Formats: sequence, C-alpha cells, structure tokens
Amino acid sequence: MSDDIKRILATDCGSTTTKAILIEQNAEGEYRLVARGEAPTTVEKPFEDVTVGVVNSVREVEELTEEKLGAKRTLIKDNRVWRLMKNGKIVDVRNDPDEAADLYVSTSSAGGGLQMMVAGVVKAMSAESAERAALGAGAILMDTLAVDDGRKEYQRVERLRQLRPDIILMSGGVDGGTVDHLVDMGEVIRRADPRPRFGDMKLPVIFAGNKDAREKVRLAIGETIEVKNVDNLRPTLDRENLGPAREEIHEMFLEHVMQQAPGYNKLLEWTSEEIMATPNAVGKLMEHYAKARGIHLLGVDIGGATTDIFSVFTSKDEKGDEQLVYNRTVSANLGMSYSICNVLKEAGTENIKRWLPFEIDSFELRNRLRNKMIRPTTIPHTLEDLLIEQGVAREALRLALDHHKTLARGLVGVQTQRTIGEAISQEATGATLVNMLKLDMVIGSGGVLSHAPQRAQSALMMIDAYQPEGVTILTVDSIFMMPHLGVLSEHHPTAAYQVFERDCIVKVGTVIAPVGAGKKGEPCIRVRGGGIDASVPFGELQVFPLHEDANFEITVEPAKGFDVGAGKGKAVVARPFDPGGKQSPGQQRYCGGIVGLIVDTRGRPLQIPSGDSERIEWLKMALKALNLPYPGA
Repeated sequence: MSDDIKRILATDCGSTTTKAILIEQNAEGEYRLVARGEAPTTVEKPFEDVTVGVVNSVREVEELTEEKLGAKRTLIKDNRVWRLMKNGKIVDVRNDPDEAADLYVSTSSAGGGLQMMVAGVVKAMSAESAERAALGAGAILMDTLAVDDGRKEYQRVERLRQLRPDIILMSGGVDGGTVDHLVDMGEVIRRADPRPRFGDMKLPVIFAGNKDAREKVRLAIGETIEVKNVDNLRPTLDRENLGPAREEIHEMFLEHVMQQAPGYNKLLEWTSEEIMATPNAVGKLMEHYAKARGIHLLGVDIGGATTDIFSVFTSKDEKGDEQLVYNRTVSANLGMSYSICNVLKEAGTENIKRWLPFEIDSFELRNRLRNKMIRPTTIPHTLEDLLIEQGVAREALRLALDHHKTLARGLVGVQTQRTIGEAISQEATGATLVNMLKLDMVIGSGGVLSHAPQRAQSALMMIDAYQPEGVTILTVDSIFMMPHLGVLSEHHPTAAYQVFERDCIVKVGTVIAPVGAGKKGEPCIRVRGGGIDASVPFGELQVFPLHEDANFEITVEPAKGFDVGAGKGKAVVARPFDPGGKQSPGQQRYCGGIVGLIVDTRGRPLQIPSGDSERIEWLKMALKALNLPYPGA
C-alpha cells in the first residue's frame, strides 16, 4: 500500500503553534519536503476547536505550494483536511492530480501534553522502571511515589490530590513476589481519590506489577477508579519489559486525555492514523533511526518550558548480548522562557556567567532572565542578550543530561556474572548507559538550537554543554519537523527517513575531543586525512573546513595520556558516515558539514579558567575559532 502514497500531509498541534508540512514523491521516486506552514493553536477561547488551527496552517501550505510549484495543492475541502486513506485503506478518490493528500498524520501536545504520576514499591527498582516507561511514552512525570520514598501515607495522599495527573502508572514486585506493599499503595490511591484534569470520567490507573497481585490491587483501589492490567514491568529482577505499559499509556492518552480537548474527536476523523503525543513521536523517530543505522545517539528538544533528552545506547540483555536501548527523560522545569528562572535557580548565577565573554553584574543578569520569564515570547535584541540566552541554554542542556543519566542506566538489583576484567573495573549494575566515548551522533532541536543565527553557535552550545568525547557527529533539526516525521515513521518509514536525512537534519560537522587533561601548549593530538595534517596542542579549539560529501579516512593520533576511544595514546581511524546504510559496530564515523571538523583540545572535562579575565579570553578563543561574534570583536 505504501507504493500508492505519493503525497503526505503531517501536522503537529503544539501548545501555542500548529505546524503543517507537505511531503511529495518526486520524479526520481524520492520523498522530499515541499512546504511548511504554521498558525496559532486554537484549543482555547474564543475558538475552542483544535481543527481551526490545523485548517489555518494547512491553508498556508496550500498557498506556498502555488508559489513554489506553480500549481496549488488543494488539501482542504469543505473546511476540513481532505485525505484519501484511512487505517491503511483507500476511502476516497482524486478528481484532480493536485487535489488531496494520500496520507494525513498528526501529533499533539496541546493542552499541556500527557501528565503522569508513577507509583512503585522500591524507588530504585520498580518505581524507576515505571519512570522509564512513562517518560518513554511521551509523558511529563509529575512525581514518583514509592514505599521507601520517605513520605508518610497522608503526605502521599495529599500529593495525589494536589497534582491531578492524567494517568497513574503503578508497578512493583516480580511475578510471584510481594503483594502486601502493592495493596498498601492501592489503598493510598483510593484514599486520595484523585480527579483528572479533564472531564468527569474515572481516573485511569495502569497496573504493571506482580501479576499475582492484580485482583487484590483492584479491590484496594476501589470502583471509582478505572484499573487496566498490563504485563509486569519487571517480571524478574534481571529483565525489564516496558513495551506493554508504554502502549497502554498511549491508548489511554488517546482515549482519556486527547478526546477531552476541544475539537480532537473531529481531528481524529480527519487523520489517516491515530494521533500521537508529540514527544513520543520525536522519540520514536530517534529510536528507529538509531537502530536502523546501528549508531549510538543523543538527542535533545529544548523548549520554553521543558527540555527532553533522548538517547540510544547499547546495554546487555539477560543473555549477556548487547542491544540498543532507547531512553527518554523530560526535565519539566528547565526551559528557555517560561522556566528560565528555574534554570537560574538550579544552575546558579555563576554557572551561567561562566559562559559569557563579557563582564556583567550578577544582579543585572538575574533581572534580564526574570524579564524573559515575564515576557516569554520575546527574542534577543542585542548580541549580549543572545549570548546570555545561549549561556542559559548550555546550563539547561547540562542539567537535563545529568538528569537523563540517572534514569538511562542498567537495572538496579540485578545479580550478574562478571569477567575478571569487569570485576577489576568495578562496573556495577545501575551504571548509566550514556557513554560519551561511544556516542556517534548528537541531534539538537528546539528554538535556541534550530534557530540560532549561525549553525556554529548551535555546535558550540552542544559541545560546551555535553562535552562529547572522541569522534562525534553534530547535527540540528532545521525547522523542527521531527514530530511529524516521528508519527510518519510508524506508517511510512521510507518517506520519514528520506525527508529526515535530506530536509530535516542539518549536518553541522564533527567534533574530535580527546579525553584527558594537560598544560596549555603541550602536545595533545594529530589529525590526518584528506589534505588535513594538523597537530593541535592542549587548550585550543581549531576548525578545518570539511565538505558534507567528504569521503576519505581520518586518522586521529592522541598524545600519551589522551584517549579518543581506543585507549590512552592509541590512534583511531574514522570513516565517512553512510546515511543510507547500517554502520559497523564499534567503527568511528565522521561527516563534514556547515562548520566542518572541530578539534577541541580544551580537556575532558572542560578546564574553564577560574579568573574572570582568563575565562573571558578563553571563551573568546573558542568564538574566534568558529568565526563567531562577541562584544568588542
């Protein structure tokens, strides 16, 4: 059936803006982006109908196609989106080749997205597995309740009443294990009698714990709350089974949350397939792409109120075999406008100031950030304002990654058989899966990264915040269409990947960063290949032009005491990244791009000078290397 799909329309209904994109198959058989339109989201008064914003954004796409292609695409008919397919079947016919879309898919985070609480027995085990399931399904995690969380029972009851989640995910106990603790937690939920945000329907509780406790838990929770049973998240200590819970969360979100928002029932009739939560769609795209290409990936979507981190890294399963594992976390209090003062509070004034290549009074800095929170839609008007915003972004990204590392980790409580090498290295269960030396690609998304005046600014923000190690490819989402492509990847992966690689992702370049510390000016690294032969001393940042189509090997030779992935002092060979095929495991990959090859010998971790004048000069050095502006340049 996918062979019949020539024209695809996709929309993303955000909390403030609805974005529409049109994808068409060209004469060569490739799917490419044709046009993008946007309009204000209309879930609130005076419209209270999400489809009004959808129609407005699609009408803009219609107008742009006429300008770009010379022939207008008629995508709206009778004031609704016109599509030919529904649930994989053709339900309408085209009267004109420029009419209708074959496939129409949509995502949504309007109405505040999916807000959840999770409850478990042991905070570091079953409750943590529940957190991973909820976050991976695209939820904002409001709180985590556990028997060992240090709270009294009445405090848990109060918390449930205050937060009013959309869904509660409950877990705990291996199959055949504890029952009493789960019953106690069920009684906490019954006593709280929490009410959902929307409507007057029963609050849904998904029980993903010990299967032997299902009936007793249902009785403990009572009749006023709807309980849905799914497979145990932790059927055994050494196995985690998140899939069934994530799928049920998605179904419950569609049934209980989305349909309460005005106009969603109408939109569901229009779309060819089910609507997907926006962060869930972005995560699915990154997961599918990383697994299809066989790469370790770290992605970020930094918004005004939240920062989402996505990662795909290898982990050993119960048989000891390595497999790529997807994780997502959302830092609901770290953002660039509505939550900017939370970043200030968590990071501290000094940590933001350390990224500014000019002197500024701490009181003035705090006031500028408070003004941004009061007027969240304003954009930087001066170079200083822009650099302050990008300094805040570095701290938001850093803090969100630290949070992500605490959840993206191996299972706690697992007894493992170890080799002598593993025993000596003291590797423990529960260690984070995020290994920066193994990282192949970073994908940056969100206004501060996607819409930075220069791509080199996006590159430097990601390098400073994440401090990638070894050889790492840097990319950004050009116009924020990953949600659209994420839901499309579920129904037409070929089209989604082709547009993702050709129109969505902008290749910024590759950073080479040796791990280690030294004195400024000491030998650090030599890079050779394709006309490049450079020895870069410690404490510098140098850039070499590298075309996106570069197709030669690059040899990276670290000095003694520095590691680029093969061990201290050992050279590695990086080969060109093949966007159309699967990469060889363990092979270092690079790609050229707008900025090129960035050799960063400032140390890992970064050695930021403590004195103000030295620090400012250190920052200016990096900005000069990337040909970026700063005050007084």
